[in-house]
Amino acid sequence: MPEKVKILYIDDEPNNLVGFKASFRLDYSVYTASNTEDAYGILDKHPDTRIIFCDQRMPNKTGVEFFEEVREKHPLPIRILITGYTDIEAVIDAINRGHIFRYVKKPWVDADIISAIEEANKFYISNSLLALKNEELQIAYNELDKFAYSVSHDIRGPLSGILGAIRVVKHLESIEDMKEMLYLMENSVKKLDTFILSVHDYYNLQRGELKIKEISLENVIKDLTDIYSIYSNANGITFNTTVSQTEAFRCDETSLKLILNNLLSNAFKYQKRDLPNKKVELSAEVIKNTAYFTVRDNGIGIPSNHLGEIFNLFYRATTTEAGSGFGLYNVKDALLKLNGEIKVESELGEGATFNVTIPSK
Repeated sequence: MPEKVKILYIDDEPNNLVGFKASFRLDYSVYTASNTEDAYGILDKHPDTRIIFCDQRMPNKTGVEFFEEVREKHPLPIRILITGYTDIEAVIDAINRGHIFRYVKKPWVDADIISAIEEANKFYISNSLLALKNEELQIAYNELDKFAYSVSHDIRGPLSGILGAIRVVKHLESIEDMKEMLYLMENSVKKLDTFILSVHDYYNLQRGELKIKEISLENVIKDLTDIYSIYSNANGITFNTTVSQTEAFRCDETSLKLILNNLLSNAFKYQKRDLPNKKVELSAEVIKNTAYFTVRDNGIGIPSNHLGEIFNLFYRATTTEAGSGFGLYNVKDALLKLNGEIKVESELGEGATFNVTIPSK
């Protein structure tokens, strides 16, 4: 059953309060108050109240004055004034100052109240959806602004490095000096390639549809092991994997590989250069229709005050290695589509552990 619409009715006449609640309590959640102080208490306790009815002629302040005040603290509820024909000036004031949705003439009848509630509730829902869309639009605008800056910075930066190295090489005669310039150019190309691949992943996540199928975690882990085995051997990093799957697991394989690949890429990338026993661990298991993944390393770690921001778009917790700021954002976005969760434990200099949970589809 859908939750009942919450309504607050304010009137200093007890009989009106009792009559209102008796008439509408079966169809709506009705709260009543005999003064504006009690009304504020109810609104504080029930911030999801959608509609407020208030009598114009209250002893401590008028309905118009109350609506004008309540807009500041509780702007979301739709405001409806109850007044008589003799208070037409109050209605005008309510429209201009209290921004009421409509008014109901006194004495009210059930049909007028029900009509007002239904229209006000539709208006409340429309406003809520509009506010949500505006918030989503603002987030998208902020991301687009960051995206434009990042494209300019992360594409032009490596290109400038390559062009600079080419200009220097033209005047070099030493083979060793040329090799050094080629090494710098190679690093610039790698940075550019990493950024382009991250943008491609971002685009696929935003536009792509999930293709759910039965997944063999052993095959997924084997593919990742093949990718990183050469890198681990070349850089003296021990790479250990464990897999435990005795039941079916259904998921989007592309999204799953993107998540694990980004986490592993960071684990290998942010190692301590002078550490003799560098290591990365990946474990995967399926228990009761849920897959659990852990990626652990003993690298440079993440400062604890950065943990709440590392999944934001373009955020970089360190500048010791090249990064686009897309990786962990893509991980979070992919997990959101899979109804998954991720938790991270890390301290600066102590490595990092990422725990991922994904329910089977």
